[in-house]
Amino acid sequence: MGALSDAKKAYRLLKRALASRTAVQRVRRRLAETEPYPTGHFKVAVYFADGAVNMYQMRQWYRPLAELARRWPVVVLSRQATGTEKLLDEASPPVAFVPKVRDLERFIATQDIRIVLYVNQNTRNFQMFRYGRRWHVFINHGESDKMYMTTNQYKAYDYAFVAGQAARDRLSRTLWDYDVDRRTIEIGRPQADHYSGTLPFVPDDRTVVLYAPTWEGDRPSAHYGSIASHGETLVARLLATGQHRVIYRPHPRSGVVDEAYGAAHRRVIAAIAAANAADPRAQHVYDDGPELGWQLTAADVAIVDISAMVYDRLAAGKPLMITRPTDDQASVDTQGYLSDCEWLTAESAADVVAEIERVRDDEAAIARLRMWVQHYFGDTTQGVATAKFHAAVDGLMQEWERWQAHEVGAVREDEDDDDEEADEEDA
Repeated sequence: MGALSDAKKAYRLLKRALASRTAVQRVRRRLAETEPYPTGHFKVAVYFADGAVNMYQMRQWYRPLAELARRWPVVVLSRQATGTEKLLDEASPPVAFVPKVRDLERFIATQDIRIVLYVNQNTRNFQMFRYGRRWHVFINHGESDKMYMTTNQYKAYDYAFVAGQAARDRLSRTLWDYDVDRRTIEIGRPQADHYSGTLPFVPDDRTVVLYAPTWEGDRPSAHYGSIASHGETLVARLLATGQHRVIYRPHPRSGVVDEAYGAAHRRVIAAIAAANAADPRAQHVYDDGPELGWQLTAADVAIVDISAMVYDRLAAGKPLMITRPTDDQASVDTQGYLSDCEWLTAESAADVVAEIERVRDDEAAIARLRMWVQHYFGDTTQGVATAKFHAAVDGLMQEWERWQAHEVGAVREDEDDDDEEADEEDA
């Protein structure tokens, strides 16, 4: 049995290696057909060391980065071929494919990169940290109260762009000897200024419910996924009413660790397809597309797991419920919004219709929601977060100029001292 398992593992590794090599060749051919980037052109880089499976972390930044590029030219430093292919296919900023460290070194040697932005905590980020004389800034791929948001890895970056006061409070509670006031800069949620997309249904009098669960997690403390515990039941109840429209948007990694979780996910998809076949006017949606925005604004109520989707929806300022994890070991931050949110337990999933009506009509719940929106994101008026994002980058560019001028001045002083010593020797 062990030999068979080892053989299967070796086969998977070989297959993965061959697929990776083929992807590298495709990317290099595509880039060889394009014009080389001008020397010294890019001032901001976004470092992305992941493959296609984690593209959701980059996609949400496409539009904010496009706006930023009007002020400061932006390039993505992509380390994996599968991720690079997606970036080239989609509306990303310009891409530099730098799979090896020597590729990375060659490219940055030709550019004037002053700020490097990071959307995740990939361990290969440390291969970029070696380069000084530029700011390394963690911008993350969403706002949430998951343990990921308070990792000690924050200390590895010069700065972190955070959504608002809630993020600062969270870091202050958790990290020792971390200067939150100096090393974090509030920018709100710039992505919310770019929510867009075409509705895949014709609006009518149905109540639209967004159900956006996360994946099952790879350890007990991160077992936030609800598809198996809540999802099948609540979706079945909503599909049966004839008065609701379900938008099902699961995390793209759903089922990668737990096959049973993946099977529950597939059953939800099948139930939605069956409901649409029985009543085409229902127009329920299984949404696995790359674009995030229209779902958050179109839904009358959202049901989400503990994940960045909580805060993506919170930024929209509309009613939502959070699924309470069934695993007692799941880490839940009860200091922030989750201490005051509208929980949906696995037991109450069967009564989801009544729960939806409650959160829509409860004035106290609506007032609490507004308070937490302000706490997490500050002013959510259209355009304000984008202005904060640009101001944060502008400020770091000014700091870069100040340090650069200081360094040049120090070099000149050393040269002057050397000249004086030479004059004394000649005398």
